[in-house]
Amino acid sequence: MPARLFRVSPLWLQPSVRFSSLSCSLNSAHSPDPSRETLFVNRRCYSSYKIAIVGSGPAGCYSAKYLKSSFEKQEHRAQIDVIERLPTPFGLVRYGVAPDHSEVKNVQNDFAALFEGTDESVESVNVRFLGNVEVGWDVTVTELRSMYDIVLLAYGCESDRKLVLPGSHLPQILSAREFVAWYNGHPDFVHVGEQVSKALQVTAADTVESVRNAHVVVIGHGNVALDCARILAKGCQNLHDTDIASHTFPVIGGGISHISVIGRRGPIQGAFTIKEIRELVRLQKEGYGTSFHVSPQELKLGMNEASIQEMEGLAGRPKQRICDLLLKAAASESQTSECEKRVDLRFLLKPLRFETKDDDPSRLSAVICEKTALRGEPGCQKAIGTGEYESLYADLVLVSIGYKGTALPDVEPFFDEEMGILRNRNGKVDQSNDFECGLYVAGWLKRGPSGIIGTNIPDAKDTVASIMRDLLDTKPRVQRAGDIDSILAERKIQVVGWEDYKRLDDYEQTHKRSDNQPREKVVSIKQQLEAALKSG
Repeated sequence: MPARLFRVSPLWLQPSVRFSSLSCSLNSAHSPDPSRETLFVNRRCYSSYKIAIVGSGPAGCYSAKYLKSSFEKQEHRAQIDVIERLPTPFGLVRYGVAPDHSEVKNVQNDFAALFEGTDESVESVNVRFLGNVEVGWDVTVTELRSMYDIVLLAYGCESDRKLVLPGSHLPQILSAREFVAWYNGHPDFVHVGEQVSKALQVTAADTVESVRNAHVVVIGHGNVALDCARILAKGCQNLHDTDIASHTFPVIGGGISHISVIGRRGPIQGAFTIKEIRELVRLQKEGYGTSFHVSPQELKLGMNEASIQEMEGLAGRPKQRICDLLLKAAASESQTSECEKRVDLRFLLKPLRFETKDDDPSRLSAVICEKTALRGEPGCQKAIGTGEYESLYADLVLVSIGYKGTALPDVEPFFDEEMGILRNRNGKVDQSNDFECGLYVAGWLKRGPSGIIGTNIPDAKDTVASIMRDLLDTKPRVQRAGDIDSILAERKIQVVGWEDYKRLDDYEQTHKRSDNQPREKVVSIKQQLEAALKSG
């Protein structure tokens, strides 16, 4: 198995550290497993299935939700185990959604209801949370397939699409994924703060209120890119009552003075939504001391005849609204107002290389870009270089050109390396039918990193429909190669069940920096486990 970052082999840890008291979260390893057989209750037959879902983010939770409702409608008894690498559930809802988008994070209340009130009665469909269990390390996919009737992979995208340019190795160039995970308190990315601090040249004299006099270039025109720009512009002082990680305060301070968001094509081709644009436009009006700038000339060049055709019809209305908002912002007098901070949204700029400082080849100096022009048919336009160049000064670069999925051990034969997804048909993994257990996929690992959290609803329903169709002709397995509880206990894996997580949740909510803050995230896995598994 591949080495895993920031986690230690379970064989090296003491039983007191890795061994979980499974009494409140897991079934006894020695008790008979009633889900292995068909049960007769009140003279009615209830088929008993065991389902493993790998990943507890939106894709995994929505899949569990619709599987549960489908089994209940068909009067099947089932156990659905949602297996998560971290001690905390909810994936990108906790570690990806911007801290100032609290209304988006509220979806976790819906997800939490899945795990509440587990009923061990014969007629129930139970959904369990098994946290701090890393599939591919603590237990393999092959082992899961020998223990469950269905294994559904929904662990998302754990890598990025790379921008390979001269100078891209510099430590001042980070992926937006890393940066977002850092400010959201992901335990695996705490170290990113040191890189950001060095890039921005933060000193002891810089306070948490002071604006950092630095230039940041964000490459990409998606919502993640705009989220990064907005968080950098607002600064931590203005995010005090959110769940942004406290370790960001001494680094970002009162915000960054110069932020540029650049992309190769025009406003019609941008992947951002109007909400994110509107939030940038309103930064000054809402008192964040940040002006928003967009070039009327770049907007004009980006709205060629082919782009205008792309806005025609119902599908083009959202793009039309975005363009109208940008045109209004470009003509606004607020662009000339004096603010301590500014955000520039740039179009038709293609990064070519990263230059270093003359006196220090290890430090980033600028992003060299070529201006582009759009050529091609509507919906197929490409950004063609014009031979005109522009240099953007930069202390820090965040690359936001897309996330990318990776393959767990044992699923490489079904993985499309170029697309970063598992090959599938309506969620059923292609060419995986030679195994007794069905293998399925949902979320970004199924369709690629696109859409919003709500996009996972129809995606999950599609996969669940495939599962239920297949189960029409499949009986629950009479014999299984062991069960997850006993295997994890044997390997001394410290499993975090739902009641354990609720103790961590209570701890975070009682250690807030302000009464209005939803929680103060614990950013160390060791401390998460201590809070979750404390007795009494």
